[in-house]
Amino acid sequence: MDFLPFTRPDIDQDAIDAVAAVLRSGWLTTGPKCRELEAALSAYVGGRPVRVASSATAALEIALRVAGVGPGDEVITSPLSWVATANVVLAVGATPVFVDVDPTTRNIDLSRIEAAITPRTRLLLPVDLAGLPVERERLYRIARAHRLRVLEDAAQSIGAQWQGRRIGSFGDLVSFSFHANKNMTTGEGGCLVMNDDDEARRFEKLRLQGVTRFADGGMDVDVLGGKSNLTDIAAAIGLSQLRRLDTFNERRRHLARLYFEHFDRALGFELPPAEFVNGNWHMFQPLLPLSRMTIDRGEFIAAMKREGVGVGVHYPAMHLFTLYRQRGFAEGDFPVAEDIGRRTVTLPLFPAMRDSDVPRVCAALGRVVAPALR
Repeated sequence: MDFLPFTRPDIDQDAIDAVAAVLRSGWLTTGPKCRELEAALSAYVGGRPVRVASSATAALEIALRVAGVGPGDEVITSPLSWVATANVVLAVGATPVFVDVDPTTRNIDLSRIEAAITPRTRLLLPVDLAGLPVERERLYRIARAHRLRVLEDAAQSIGAQWQGRRIGSFGDLVSFSFHANKNMTTGEGGCLVMNDDDEARRFEKLRLQGVTRFADGGMDVDVLGGKSNLTDIAAAIGLSQLRRLDTFNERRRHLARLYFEHFDRALGFELPPAEFVNGNWHMFQPLLPLSRMTIDRGEFIAAMKREGVGVGVHYPAMHLFTLYRQRGFAEGDFPVAEDIGRRTVTLPLFPAMRDSDVPRVCAALGRVVAPALR
């Protein structure tokens, strides 16, 4: 039986043909396809300004600069995310302040945020883990009460919604990822949704060396920018993917429902919240019953691989990485995130999966875990 990875992008002939057309055009870097993708993304989020970048990490870092975050400032965020979420805070010279996560949603615990706010706090940086949105009304009530900017790390939640409104169609700054494992991809890439044209123009300068070009061929540089522009090759893939995004997400929801139907609760896994209204099911992540198992997570992953099933880990609690331990964080600081980070596994979930793949995965779980239970 073929090996089943935990994710695989779905690239169709339309995307392949679009890339070939770009290659034949002779214009490969940022150009008309990037502008077309920005316009399509803007339409998707209700007309707000959108600009693309070479990665969501780059978009997050530029967003912090657009919001005026820098040395001496603090940014409140979750310790349970891809490490880029906090790394970009360090990159602009600010300090990440972690707040533990809610044990059910696995997103930042909104009830703990206000206790972490200090006079140096400048911005809230929540993460929609696995495509499940943070509770937006409560988040923005806190931000308004303390006059804070919000940068939504919605890297995993494109196409998700909150109470009938698409993520990105409202709020402050919103960043999406188009990495190869995301619900839509450009290979590598990301974007930022902004509030007005002034922010969009600043983003454009910061993503490409701070350059402003003039009609007479001249240019000026008035801010220190970087090199974070997307290529038209990537944008061509993205345009094809965006047209299929809602179909992709509905397929993901269907597969997640199948997991809940077929999962053997007797194995002792803690399942993710069964949220089918707002989330886009970027990942399906049960928590291992490690306290009852005679094997560790690495041995579990290896055994599942022998069964022909790929398993990922998204994510370890980032404050336990050496980079953050060196900044004073330690084990025990955020016990909920640490527990989830130790026990989480990502099971296969992607649109091209067959319905029959889900019971196949669940059967493999039984063969691996049941004999290992104490």
